[in-house]
Amino acid sequence: MKFGMTYDLRADYLAAGYGEEETAEFDRPDTIDSIETALRNLGHETVRIGNIRSLVKRLAAGERWDMVFNIAEGLYGFGREAAVPALLDAYRIPYTFSDPLMLSVTLHKGVAKRVVRDLGLPTPDFAVVRTVEEAAAVRLPYPLFAKPVAEGTGKGVTAASKIASADQLEAVCRQLLDTYHQPVLVETFLPGREFTVGIVGNGNKARSIGVVEVVLLENSDPDVYSYRNKEICEEVVEYRAVDDAEAKAAVELALKVWHGLDCRDSGRVDLRSDAAGRPSFIEINPIAGLHPEHSDLCIIAGKFGIGYQQLIKEIVEAALSRGKMR
Repeated sequence: MKFGMTYDLRADYLAAGYGEEETAEFDRPDTIDSIETALRNLGHETVRIGNIRSLVKRLAAGERWDMVFNIAEGLYGFGREAAVPALLDAYRIPYTFSDPLMLSVTLHKGVAKRVVRDLGLPTPDFAVVRTVEEAAAVRLPYPLFAKPVAEGTGKGVTAASKIASADQLEAVCRQLLDTYHQPVLVETFLPGREFTVGIVGNGNKARSIGVVEVVLLENSDPDVYSYRNKEICEEVVEYRAVDDAEAKAAVELALKVWHGLDCRDSGRVDLRSDAAGRPSFIEINPIAGLHPEHSDLCIIAGKFGIGYQQLIKEIVEAALSRGKMR
């Protein structure tokens, strides 16, 4: 098969003048190299397309592919992750990972939590704050946790994200609103263990490939899986493979969320437990990072005996198993 590859290369955006944090979700060249090598090892032909602007030009020129391996994150708006899949849908070109609807729903953490809550699944109580005045109207018990409603890679999450007072909530919301120009998700802070669950597959074949506990070390930002902690995770985070009763409960919940949100092929679900050890849904990443050493999904796979080549193989097989587009 001929696989096109869509992605946002971080170096391209840095060279264009964008900042380090602004481009934190974008990919490094060795990620693209690794995916391409894995696809070729599976016997596929590969064509590097790049970002959505390049995709638009190549589609307009008449170029087509049997399937696109899509990890493009986009740059602007709540539909930024959905833009490439929507364009590919218009041209009836199959692609890996979730569709535009779910990519938009899951990018907006408040909308995702509303859907999960309506499914009857546990998620911390929350409010979506659009103005500083709305921050003053939040009536949730402290401590709280605040972050931008539609960012990834821990962007906007710092040690200050754990909030103990109304004054602090107003200050943090003001700073996040001014910096990220989007609403702020404010939710009840859960003091228990933090888990991330890797998932591969669709329908009744969807399964957890493993669950790790995110353990913050002494030199980390305390209590929060922050942007800093993620950027230097090798120094300040231990990813601990776990299989105890609480971890199994996290896996069970993650799979219910995966099915409830109709996500596809592969992704990652983040959960945190309350003081009684009961996991709750925090957020979901339906286009999880695929750097062989640095990305959480690949770390999970490796800790449970799944090599990078095998992981890409299973993602591709899941995408191909969905059959022709409607």
